[in-house]
Amino acid sequence: MPTDCISYQNSGYFSTLMNDYLHQKSNLQSLYNRYPSIENFEEQIQEKQKNFNGNGNDNFNGNSKREILVSVLEKQYAQINISTETLNNIKLLNHSNTFTVTTGHQLNLFTGPLYFLYKIISTIKLTTELKSKYPSNNFVPIYWMATEDHDFEEINYFNFKGRKFRWNKESSGPVGRLSTEGLSDFFEVYSQELGSGINAKTIKTLFQESYLKHSNLAEATRFLANELFGKYGLIILDADNQELKKTFIPYIKEELLNQTSYKKVLETAERLKNYTLQVNPREINLFYIEDNLRERILLEKGKYKINNTKIEFTESEILELLATHPEKFSPNVIMRPLYQEVILPNLCYIGGGGEIAYWLELKSMFAVAKVTFPILLLRNSALLATGKQIKKANKLGLSWADLFSKQDELINNKVKSLDDFPIDLSIQKDFLKTQFHYLHSLAKKTDISFAGAVKAQEAKQIKGLDTLEKRLLKAQKRKFENELERITELQNELFPNKSLQERQANFSDFYLEYGESFIDKLFLELQPLKSNFNIISL
Repeated sequence: MPTDCISYQNSGYFSTLMNDYLHQKSNLQSLYNRYPSIENFEEQIQEKQKNFNGNGNDNFNGNSKREILVSVLEKQYAQINISTETLNNIKLLNHSNTFTVTTGHQLNLFTGPLYFLYKIISTIKLTTELKSKYPSNNFVPIYWMATEDHDFEEINYFNFKGRKFRWNKESSGPVGRLSTEGLSDFFEVYSQELGSGINAKTIKTLFQESYLKHSNLAEATRFLANELFGKYGLIILDADNQELKKTFIPYIKEELLNQTSYKKVLETAERLKNYTLQVNPREINLFYIEDNLRERILLEKGKYKINNTKIEFTESEILELLATHPEKFSPNVIMRPLYQEVILPNLCYIGGGGEIAYWLELKSMFAVAKVTFPILLLRNSALLATGKQIKKANKLGLSWADLFSKQDELINNKVKSLDDFPIDLSIQKDFLKTQFHYLHSLAKKTDISFAGAVKAQEAKQIKGLDTLEKRLLKAQKRKFENELERITELQNELFPNKSLQERQANFSDFYLEYGESFIDKLFLELQPLKSNFNIISL
């Protein structure tokens, strides 16, 4: 069994919208700027360079925005050891021929699910490919920390060895500002599960230095990501920052006064009505934030009210607050992409299927704001398999397409392939339907009142064959019980909880066994511009 890849479309784990995007269906092409191919980046570079230097709807030119960005990054990195590669990349951002490739992710405890690594590695590797193709420009990878999110329940745990390790703590404001106090007790429990050994010691040290020596979740996550990826030049950005938000003031003002994003995104949503929408816009797509508060801004009868509080502003008061304290305004899922593209010289956003789906709702909003819409790239996905698991799959005669299929479908298909007399009554059903087609014709010619009786009899006999087929299949399953049990066991190992491994496991599951070579292997295998689900042999 080859250990290479299966296409995203054939994996069965992507939505209809994502499959249509990957197939570049014509009905979606107006919803994105350029499809992610290495050749399409040439025009993207030219457009972004012109737009970023040409102000858009704000009063900052490209040079001033770059200076602010570099200044903020230097301050954010002041308290941690910065690699030469990352330091060089920060300095390169001062130059007009330097562009970014960005991925964003929540501040999941200890990286959360495995695909956190895939996102960042995809981002780093794409910058390398771009530099090779366009050597006169520079490309730097950005990890945008979702420090302003507030859904703590989504990020306060990770799975390890099939167990959920949860950090029980109250949280009400932006998660990036949340104190790491209390994680020492969590660590005691987790460290016992890690056991001893060189790799276990490395993981323990990494957790301790990240979470027990930093005061809030943003600082802890920055340290952790820097330890894992700093040597590759990754830049980690916390955009919950007053200086950065000053450059975004004109767009926040537009949102407060005219609710443009609501109108434009609703128009696009109508065009996507045949798909499942990822997000729906609010009339005002902004939050008001303080250390322990993150609530929606509502407009009611000419007053701007902060949801679930008694705080309210007149129009002039809220505009005055915006001018003096822009850090109190936080973009939601609709406005955050615009904020990102305003402050970064960005070419491409790399995200999961859900993220790309909501980005596809936003292009008309970007057009009104006169901000270049980035290329949207679906992040790499991977299935990690040990040599033992691959050998077992080969012995059982399983392909990767088999293993990616739903378990009931896999078992039923395998039963049919194992028996010399596979149970498939489709021929008998087709024959029965042919006979009843004749009986339907006869009823119409003889007495139309018999049509209902014929139809009922057809349904009864087809149902009888279905029931017989199921009973025979059940008997076959008993006959091959041992082999089917091994098949089920293997699929459950590779797809825990009948879900993708990358959404269930934590990187420490694999780092514990393979150490740094595990991450090296991911860098070797993942290829961001190929729309394939990688199968990686460990």
